[in-house]
Order: sequence, then structure tokens, then C-alpha cells
Amino acid sequence: MRKEEKAKVVEVLSEQIKTWSHLYITDIEGLNAKDTSNLRRKCFENDIKLAVVKNTLLKLALEQAEGEYKDLYNTLVGNTTIMFSNTGNAPAKLIKEFRKSSSKPILKAAYVEESVYVGDNQLDALVSVKTKNELIGDIVLLLQSPAKNVISALQSSGHILSGLVKTLSEREEK
Repeated sequence: MRKEEKAKVVEVLSEQIKTWSHLYITDIEGLNAKDTSNLRRKCFENDIKLAVVKNTLLKLALEQAEGEYKDLYNTLVGNTTIMFSNTGNAPAKLIKEFRKSSSKPILKAAYVEESVYVGDNQLDALVSVKTKNELIGDIVLLLQSPAKNVISALQSSGHILSGLVKTLSEREEK
């Protein structure tokens, strides 16, 4: 590959890193053609971009992209495949599901929700990472809960008060 071609690849990778919110660095070495094809298909179905990259070019692209990627540099050894996604836990769920039938892909590192996760042992943590919209939904539910309790108490006390007034009015008539 000539120097100009490498520069173009680095530029394209850098743009993808800026465009996609989350990235996973994995190793799929040893997967046969059928399994690789199945993995690519599942990635496409889940809106995940999968690309095999050279470590040196990926490192240069990470340096060009503006972000805190320094902790990922040590994981750029051996065979490297990168997964880009806009949903933080989608690649982790895909990897976990795919590993039910295969030992690969192995998670080297991930950059999710502006945090770095290093090592395959982080896969379970990444599966449970909530997206920004899920967290906002949880906060809204928490904020709504006290208001619902107050409304419910007022409605139930209204029934109690009307029952009490009715009972008292019937007593006075006797």
C-alpha cells in the first residue's frame, strides 16, 4: 500500500470514528468464511459497521480523531477488527449472542459513552450499559413517581372524605 493510500485510509477511519458514537475493537482471527459472513450479516442487521483494519492505521486514525483514545493504543496488537455503532451496548449484545455458537469475536477494548473498557471480561458490563435515551427515560419515570403518588393519594382520600361526609350526614338524620 502506498503512502497516499494509507493516508486516505487513515482519513476515512478518522471520519468514521468521529461519525459513530461508539467503537469496539475486537479479534475475529480464526473465524471461517461462513462464520465471518454470518457476523457481517448480523452487524448489518443491527446497524453496526464492521471493518478489518491495520493496527498502525487505526492508531493514526485514533490520534487524528479528537477524543480520549490513548487507553486503546495498547490493545492494537494482532488481528484487529473494529465495530462502529451509535447504540453503546448493541455490539456487546451481538458479540455475546454470536459467541453462543463460536469462540470469537474476542473483545479487546471498547469506547462507549465516553468511557474506555479494556479486556474481554468487560463484555457483561458493556451489555448492561444503558443508552442516553434509556437513562433519560429512567429519570423521567423517577420524577413522575412522586407526582403519581400525590395524585393517587388525593384521589383515594377524596373517596374516603366523601364516604365520611355521607356517613356523618346519615347519622345526623337519625
